[in-house]
Amino acid sequence: MKKVLIIGLLAAMLASGVGCTNMNKTQQGVASGAALGALGGAGIAAISGGAAGWGALAGAGVGALAGGIVGHEQSKGKSW
Repeated sequence: MKKVLIIGLLAAMLASGVGCTNMNKTQQGVASGAALGALGGAGIAAISGGAAGWGALAGAGVGALAGGIVGHEQSKGKSW
């Protein structure tokens, strides 16, 4: 099950990275934040003994929110 989840997450990251050429910075931040958050959430859940799927879902939500905020601020010209 973990192998299938890892392969699925890697495929999603690849697909989201390919389609980012026509996106603005906010959209790119949401997509990359969700992908990285899903990987981080799944990894933390797997290490702590929880369900990797729920960890990936929670991580994707938090990552998308954070990535959207950062991308929006970057589009306004602010640097981090």
